[in-house]
Amino acid sequence: MKLGLWAIGKIKSSYLEQGIRDYQKRTSRYQALEMVDIIIKQKSNQPGLVKKIEAEKILAKVPAQAHLVLLDEGGKKMNSMAFSSFIQDQMLASTQHLIFLIGGPFGFDESVYQRANDKISLSALTFPHDLAKYILAEQIYRAYTILNNTPYHHQ
Repeated sequence: MKLGLWAIGKIKSSYLEQGIRDYQKRTSRYQALEMVDIIIKQKSNQPGLVKKIEAEKILAKVPAQAHLVLLDEGGKKMNSMAFSSFIQDQMLASTQHLIFLIGGPFGFDESVYQRANDKISLSALTFPHDLAKYILAEQIYRAYTILNNTPYHHQ
């Protein structure tokens, strides 16, 4: 299975970028983790227009066979054990490409919601995109340590 962590925009904080790369490297012991930053050059303060532009870029990049999971405040809430089970279920279902997508500041366009296979929530709190990417990278690593019975997660 190909595993991706995709996000709109680039990481602005060097310390978070370093942490994300660290978890990407740690995860690679179990599974390669592809990082994709979707850069939008056109700036606008019109949320609808921004979401449409982002959606066009996202949908052009997402492979047809990919299982797309949106990070969304209204998504399913799960603990680390449930998240690791979710990843394991995707592996057992022979999912070819599992993509976790962090949207832009205005959320997702309806066309992206329609394409998505799942929605999950990291928390009821709202995080800056840099921090959400860091948290998700850590949770992906944690999920693989749980699945491989390695000492990292404590129950």
